[in-house]
Amino acid sequence: MKRLLEFLGVLALVQDVMGLLHEFTDWHIGLVQRIGFLDGYGLYASLALVVLTFALFAAAESRRG
Repeated sequence: MKRLLEFLGVLALVQDVMGLLHEFTDWHIGLVQRIGFLDGYGLYASLALVVLTFALFAAAESRRG
C-alpha cells in the first residue's frame, strides 16, 4: 500500500508540474488543461494538486513498510 501511495504521489507531482508549466509558459502538456470543467481554473487545479501530492506522500509515510 505504501508503494501505491508513493506512486500516486509521484504521478500527481508530475501532473502538477506539467499543469503549472502550461499555465506559465502556455505549453500544451499535462492532464489538468485537458479536463473540460477546469477550463479557466488550471492554476487553481494545479495548486490543489500540490496539496493532494503532499497528502499522498504524508499518507505513504505514515504506513508501515
